[in-house]
Amino acid sequence: MQLGPYSLVPPVFLAPMAGISDQPFRQLCRRLGAGLAVSEMVSTHRHLRETRKTRLRRDHAGEPEPRSVQMVGADPAAMAEAAQFNVDCGAQIIDINMGCPAKKVCGTQAGAALLRDEALVGRILEAVVKAVAAPVTLKIRTGWDLTHRNGIAIARIAEQAGIAALTVHGRTRACGYTGPVDYASIRAIKQAVRIPVIANGDIASPEQARWVLDATGADAVMIGRAAQGRPWIFREIAYYLTTGQRLPPPEPAIVSEWVAEHLHGLYRLYGEIAGVRIARKHLIGYCQSWPDAAAFRAQVNVVEHSREQLALVRHFFERLANQERLAA
Repeated sequence: MQLGPYSLVPPVFLAPMAGISDQPFRQLCRRLGAGLAVSEMVSTHRHLRETRKTRLRRDHAGEPEPRSVQMVGADPAAMAEAAQFNVDCGAQIIDINMGCPAKKVCGTQAGAALLRDEALVGRILEAVVKAVAAPVTLKIRTGWDLTHRNGIAIARIAEQAGIAALTVHGRTRACGYTGPVDYASIRAIKQAVRIPVIANGDIASPEQARWVLDATGADAVMIGRAAQGRPWIFREIAYYLTTGQRLPPPEPAIVSEWVAEHLHGLYRLYGEIAGVRIARKHLIGYCQSWPDAAAFRAQVNVVEHSREQLALVRHFFERLANQERLAA
């Protein structure tokens, strides 16, 4: 998929996820096959720019190009200023969040709440596109609720404003993350515009990614929750899209190396104490599909030092590797 000057290969992208898609996770996902990895959303409020959380979220050191930063807000002027600020800080793509269903975001009339005000959507998009030379993308849902599905209208507004690509999560704001994904609406949106459309929502396997691309006509797919604890899903999907074949599952020894790489990145970015604690939620995801996961979670949730955490990870996957050798 072409986005401005950037060729995004493969057409399988990491979704922005608060508390998950930070710099270490984005780097790992890119290394394991993601064609693009979008940052956690950053606020457009000027007074929040120098908080530790925001500074860490705009740390792009070591990330491969292009670097995409997602912004959330509801004021056109503030969004435009924040877009230029983030480009100055290293962002090469600006992504605008109009899809987050969280109450604390919608309560500020940002995120998916903006879908209820099409005129404001237009003003925000035009302001941001004019403010920066970088490509500007937009993420939306199919509408506010099942009786107000205006995804096609929003998509046309986006195209007219100069948005370079559109990601559509195939649910309304009212649906949250439950219920079936409305891939038919994604297809209708794709047919209504000429800009690239990226399909998002419950894509969790290579076969499903292929089906969604075929069913919607989308130019790419975006993976969110399915990548947690399984960042190698990107290379699996990319391989399947190219060959029609499944890659064999990674061996425990290889997974152990990837997990250790992720943890070292967390320790570097956040410091040892915070890094160890943040790593716990990722480790729960990494172990959930393996035997003895419950015992591992109980241990890893109480250690406070990186050396202990890494030793537990190494021991867990070494034991799995030994079990597989004995079973062979």
